[in-house]
Amino acid sequence: MSGKTPPGQELVGERTFEQAMSRLGEIVERLEDGDLPLEESLTLFEEGVKLSKLTQTKLDLAQHKVEQLLGVGEDGRAKVVPFPTNTDD
Repeated sequence: MSGKTPPGQELVGERTFEQAMSRLGEIVERLEDGDLPLEESLTLFEEGVKLSKLTQTKLDLAQHKVEQLLGVGEDGRAKVVPFPTNTDD
Protein backbone atom coordinates (compact mmCIF):
# COMPACT_ATOMS: atom_id res chain seq x y z
CA MET A 1 0.00 0.00 0.00
CA SER A 2 1.18 3.50 -0.74
CA GLY A 3 -0.18 4.99 2.51
CA LYS A 4 -1.77 7.74 0.44
CA THR A 5 -5.25 8.82 1.47
CA PRO A 6 -7.85 8.02 -1.22
CA PRO A 7 -9.70 10.98 -2.76
CA GLY A 8 -12.60 12.06 -0.58
CA GLN A 9 -11.08 10.36 2.47
CA GLU A 10 -8.99 13.25 3.81
CA LEU A 11 -8.64 13.59 7.55
CA VAL A 12 -12.14 14.40 8.70
CA GLY A 13 -11.04 16.40 11.76
CA GLU A 14 -9.07 18.92 9.71
CA ARG A 15 -12.09 20.21 7.79
CA THR A 16 -13.91 23.43 8.54
CA PHE A 17 -17.58 23.24 9.43
CA GLU A 18 -18.52 24.45 5.97
CA GLN A 19 -16.24 21.94 4.26
CA ALA A 20 -17.67 19.12 6.36
CA MET A 21 -21.25 20.13 5.57
CA SER A 22 -20.47 20.38 1.87
CA ARG A 23 -18.87 16.93 1.87
CA LEU A 24 -21.84 15.53 3.81
CA GLY A 25 -24.12 16.86 1.09
CA GLU A 26 -22.04 15.16 -1.58
CA ILE A 27 -22.12 11.88 0.34
CA VAL A 28 -25.89 12.02 0.80
CA GLU A 29 -26.41 12.65 -2.91
CA ARG A 30 -24.19 9.73 -3.89
CA LEU A 31 -25.85 7.38 -1.41
CA GLU A 32 -29.34 8.47 -2.46
CA ASP A 33 -28.53 7.61 -6.09
CA GLY A 34 -28.25 3.98 -4.98
CA ASP A 35 -25.91 3.04 -7.83
CA LEU A 36 -22.87 2.29 -5.66
CA PRO A 37 -21.44 -1.09 -4.76
CA LEU A 38 -22.01 -2.12 -1.14
CA GLU A 39 -18.40 -1.60 -0.05
CA GLU A 40 -18.27 1.92 -1.48
CA SER A 41 -21.63 2.72 0.13
CA LEU A 42 -20.32 1.54 3.51
CA THR A 43 -17.13 3.57 3.12
CA LEU A 44 -19.12 6.70 2.29
CA PHE A 45 -21.55 6.03 5.13
CA GLU A 46 -18.65 5.71 7.58
CA GLU A 47 -17.16 8.99 6.36
CA GLY A 48 -20.58 10.61 6.69
CA VAL A 49 -20.95 9.46 10.29
CA LYS A 50 -17.52 10.90 11.14
CA LEU A 51 -18.38 14.18 9.42
CA SER A 52 -21.72 14.32 11.22
CA LYS A 53 -19.97 13.93 14.57
CA LEU A 54 -17.42 16.57 13.58
CA THR A 55 -20.08 19.10 12.61
CA GLN A 56 -22.04 18.44 15.81
CA THR A 57 -18.88 18.97 17.86
CA LYS A 58 -18.15 22.22 16.05
CA LEU A 59 -21.75 23.40 16.62
CA ASP A 60 -21.52 22.49 20.32
CA LEU A 61 -18.28 24.46 20.64
CA ALA A 62 -19.80 27.46 18.89
CA GLN A 63 -22.82 27.32 21.21
CA HIS A 64 -20.52 27.12 24.22
CA LYS A 65 -18.59 30.19 23.02
CA VAL A 66 -21.81 32.15 22.54
CA GLU A 67 -22.98 31.16 26.01
CA GLN A 68 -19.65 32.30 27.46
CA LEU A 69 -19.93 35.63 25.69
CA LEU A 70 -23.52 36.17 26.80
CA GLY A 71 -23.16 34.65 30.24
CA VAL A 72 -25.43 32.07 31.83
CA GLY A 73 -28.50 32.96 33.87
CA GLU A 74 -29.58 31.45 37.18
CA ASP A 75 -31.68 28.89 35.34
CA GLY A 76 -28.59 27.55 33.57
CA ARG A 77 -29.68 28.93 30.22
CA ALA A 78 -27.80 31.49 28.16
CA LYS A 79 -28.82 35.06 28.89
CA VAL A 80 -30.54 36.66 25.94
CA VAL A 81 -29.37 40.17 25.23
CA PRO A 82 -31.54 42.19 22.88
CA PHE A 83 -29.77 43.43 19.79
CA PRO A 84 -29.65 47.23 19.96
CA THR A 85 -31.63 49.00 17.28
CA ASN A 86 -31.35 52.58 16.22
CA THR A 87 -34.66 54.29 16.99
CA ASP A 88 -33.41 57.85 16.49
CA ASP A 89 -34.90 58.10 12.98
